[in-house]
Parts: sequence; C-alpha cells; structure tokens
Amino acid sequence: MSTDTANKLTAGTWVIDPAHSTLGFSVRHLMVSKIRGRFTDFSGKLVIGEDGSATAEAEIRVDSVTTDNEQRDAHLRTADFFHVEEFPVATFKSTGFRVNGEEFEVDGEFTIHGVTKPVTLQVEFLGVNPGMGHGPVAGFEAKTVLNRRDFGITIDMPLPDGGAVIGEKINLSLEVELGQQA
Repeated sequence: MSTDTANKLTAGTWVIDPAHSTLGFSVRHLMVSKIRGRFTDFSGKLVIGEDGSATAEAEIRVDSVTTDNEQRDAHLRTADFFHVEEFPVATFKSTGFRVNGEEFEVDGEFTIHGVTKPVTLQVEFLGVNPGMGHGPVAGFEAKTVLNRRDFGITIDMPLPDGGAVIGEKINLSLEVELGQQA
C-alpha cells in the first residue's frame, strides 16, 4: 500500500460495514445481456501496520446470493454452480499490495467452490471521513474478472444455434465502507 494511502488510513484494524457495502457480480446471459447479482452476507477487514504494511481478508456466505429471481437463486445454490451445502463460504486473503498510478492492486488467494486461485483486485481508495460519531470510516471500490471454470464451476448450458446461456467470465465488484475499530 502506498505511504500516502497508509497515512490517510491510520494504523489499526478497519472492518467492513455490510450495511454500507455491496459485493456484486455480473455475467453474460444468452451472450447478449448481463445478469447482475450480489451477496448479502459477508465480512472482512483491512489491517494497517504502524509501518504502513497492509493485509486484507474477507469471508462470503455463498448461500446469500441474490439476483432478485428466486428460481435462479435456488439454481445458483445447487451443485450446478456454488454447491452451497458442500462449500458454504468463499474467502479472500491478501498476499500483497502494489501501487498502480492513482490506484493500487491487491493480490490475494480467492477460494470458492472448494478451489483456491490467485486473483488481483484493481482498487480505488475513496478516502477517509471522520464518520458519524462512531469513529472514522474509509471507502474503497474494487473489481476483478474471474473465469468460473477456473474455480470448478463448469456447467455447460449450450444454445441450439451456438453460444451458451451463461458466460464464463464473472465480473466482481466491491463497494465497501470500513470503520476503524477502537
């Protein structure tokens, strides 16, 4: 993490406020549109060391997936996709931070569907605010693209004229607000 960012984020533990955060995704549908969804049950923290070092981790209850379509959400929870009975939690643990111009990249290990792979999040730091009487809050936006097949989600739903019902690339987006712990 850059010295400038670390100076704005004072040393300590910053915890995601799920009431003011969104963990969303989108995927191609019928190759002409996108289905958007989100996870509603997740937690995470960012720990800033006195030396400006940083670590981040997050946990996602995969059964909290919603696309605002009950039938599709039920299918996503099955063995065809997330298989939530066997793999109820997805996790992220950082392995490094790099400055990239005005933004930074967070490398880490992402585990979903029982498979762990390295990923890189493109992160924009939105700043720190004194908060509303409960201590300072910080904001971040992050994104990455995953291939679902890399994580063992290999369902094929081919269309009669070619293509597939669901794309392979999953766009993940995070908009998170973190509060500094006392």
